[in-house]
Amino acid sequence: MSVTRAEEETPVSLREDANDISGELVRLRHALHREPELGLDLPRTQEKVLAALSGLPLTVSTGKGLSSVTAVLRGARPGPTVLLRGDMDALPVTERSGASVVSELPGRMHACGHDLHTTMLAGAAHLLAARRDRLAGNVVFMFQPGEEGSGGAKIMIDEGVLDAAGARPVAAYALHVISSVLPQGVFVSRGGPIMAAADRLLVTVRGAGGHGSTPHRASDPIPAACEMVTALQTMVTRAFDVFDPVVVTVGSFHAGTTDNVIPDEARFEATVRSFSTATHTRIQERILTLLHGIAAAHGLTVDARYDISYPVTVNDASEADFVGATVREVFDEHRYIRAPQPFTGAEDFAFVCDEVPSAFVAMGACPTGVDPAVAAYNHSSEASFDDAVLADGAALYAELAVRRLAREPVTA
Repeated sequence: MSVTRAEEETPVSLREDANDISGELVRLRHALHREPELGLDLPRTQEKVLAALSGLPLTVSTGKGLSSVTAVLRGARPGPTVLLRGDMDALPVTERSGASVVSELPGRMHACGHDLHTTMLAGAAHLLAARRDRLAGNVVFMFQPGEEGSGGAKIMIDEGVLDAAGARPVAAYALHVISSVLPQGVFVSRGGPIMAAADRLLVTVRGAGGHGSTPHRASDPIPAACEMVTALQTMVTRAFDVFDPVVVTVGSFHAGTTDNVIPDEARFEATVRSFSTATHTRIQERILTLLHGIAAAHGLTVDARYDISYPVTVNDASEADFVGATVREVFDEHRYIRAPQPFTGAEDFAFVCDEVPSAFVAMGACPTGVDPAVAAYNHSSEASFDDAVLADGAALYAELAVRRLAREPVTA
């Protein structure tokens, strides 16, 4: 793909140029969608990204501990740095979307739209490279593996992505498509918490097995484990402010082999979501104290492991306002909505937000003609995303970089 427009910069020119390369964007997205890869090792995806960036005036490097791509565009004049992030990994899901282009790899699917993010970011690199002579500063393009639970953003930070241009970014932005809920093309963000912290709880209650007819001769772990599940829900309502919520969902529970055998142990796993740093700090201790107390009351033991995964994704208020103003000016007033509350999903862009003033933005990508209220949500095997949003997503990435660099004073 290439951008050759030579007009003076206007708020609409990036959109026009993005529309001009929309065919190339669609082809890249389809290539990525056909060959989804999981986790931190994405060799085919990395190869496609490198090919898409080939020929641009970028300094490109790849990761050591993951298949990341970091590209730096240096403007013609000195200035600050802005970072743009696009995640690249897929999910272990067998696709049933019925879309015209589907995954060719069984058990793998871009069910969260990361193929769109990667494509939009590559498109933004082309749009901005064509304007290099008008940029005062640098843009870092962060193509990141391992968002779906592997913490790829943290690894890229440890490998130096925030210092790739020689100076820390003054701002960072990430865009994420949603297959339902939002109308197509509508952008949503907010200052403050935008995505939840997500932790994982793994619990094994240990007792002593026996015959189902004589439970008094055994130490049954199942009732204690069941009590723990319900007590976790009560704890949420009694230990935490309703206006600073906690969500605990037990998604896996396993015990026993048949009806008349009391097992030696019962196991369950849960996801724990919270929306403030203070609550995220407190929740682990409260949960572990509760579980050990219930086990002791039943004369049992419990192994409880609490894995902290992703912190709260907190948007910088000023950067979120800047995103809203940019969307309204570039697209239209009706294309931006300020989210009344955070989303309950989690994001490892949170690690970037902890280091740099940042804004995470959602974008509706529901297929044309489908009611967002009933469309399949992200991570569903039936989730489908419309290619029609690719050009506007690439244009927004580029607009944010151009406008943010222009806003920042240049120091000698």
